[in-house]
Amino acid sequence: MMLRTINLTFKRPLHCSGRLLSDFETVHIQNTNKYKKLLMEQGNFTEEQSNAIVNLMSDAIKGGIAHVSQDLAKRERLTQLTYQQRVDFAKLRDQLLIADRSEFHNIQNEYERVRNDLDKLRNKLREEITKANAGFKLDLSLEKGRIREESSHHDVQIKEIDTRIDQEVNNMKMQIDSVKTQVMQWLIGVCTGTFALVLAYVRLVS
Repeated sequence: MMLRTINLTFKRPLHCSGRLLSDFETVHIQNTNKYKKLLMEQGNFTEEQSNAIVNLMSDAIKGGIAHVSQDLAKRERLTQLTYQQRVDFAKLRDQLLIADRSEFHNIQNEYERVRNDLDKLRNKLREEITKANAGFKLDLSLEKGRIREESSHHDVQIKEIDTRIDQEVNNMKMQIDSVKTQVMQWLIGVCTGTFALVLAYVRLVS
């Protein structure tokens, strides 16, 4: 049944491509004449049809072999690329580890340097604060002493002023008393003179 179908399909003469043979000339198939005779004897094919079928099958086999060879070459190339990628990845990993370690050491050294600088700055700031507090306390003590001296001086001045005021008040009281005495004496003299004048006038009138 299959041979009959092939016979119907290849009613026209088939020609094999010379380019395919040149592409796969390294592949050689033996006993092609045997298969041609079998096709002619058992399949009732003509010699031209048998040659075309055998050549077509040879080309197909050669193409399959070439495809398998290319596939194997691709697999070998892929294996080489995979191995090369693994090697490159291992080198890159080593380089990254070395760079990471170097960067870690640099960061650690930088951290130590910054921490030492911060400790120095903290100690210096503490010393400056201590000096500032000592200076402030000294200035405050001096200011308190100056305020006390000024307060004592002001107290003395206030006492002196109070004493002067008391003296002035006493002097004014004495002056007022003296003026009162003089006024009373003057009033008594005026009253006495007036009374004498009145008596004299009364005597003259009477």
